[in-house]
Amino acid sequence: MEFHSKLLQPLPEERTRGWKGPLPFYMTYPDYRSAENEARLLQDLEYLQQMYPKDVKRYQRRIAEILDRTDYEGAMIYDEYPDRYSLQALAKSMLKVLENEEEHAPAEDMIQILLFNEVYKRRHGGRRGSFPAWL
Repeated sequence: MEFHSKLLQPLPEERTRGWKGPLPFYMTYPDYRSAENEARLLQDLEYLQQMYPKDVKRYQRRIAEILDRTDYEGAMIYDEYPDRYSLQALAKSMLKVLENEEEHAPAEDMIQILLFNEVYKRRHGGRRGSFPAWL
């Protein structure tokens, strides 16, 4: 019983925030995490994505195109907890496609990162293949 009673005790304030000391100044602003900030964050992300190396941009576009084929309502990418092995298998199949198309195929780790990034965007309301048009 003693163990369970310890679980129900509130954490000290410094442990719930993740650091010791006062809040950073920007967290004290009103509406720190508002919807307007979300739009600015998306613009910032798109700006930084245009700085990707040319090959990475090409891989990102191709991964988005391949993912379009498996993107439907109820697809495993929209599961609350997508299966890790299914996502890795999808990344491996994308790697095989890219190896057939490209002279120098990217590393599997890069494919996984770009795939997980694309899945994240789609799960959170992003457009399909939401790489900016000017890239």
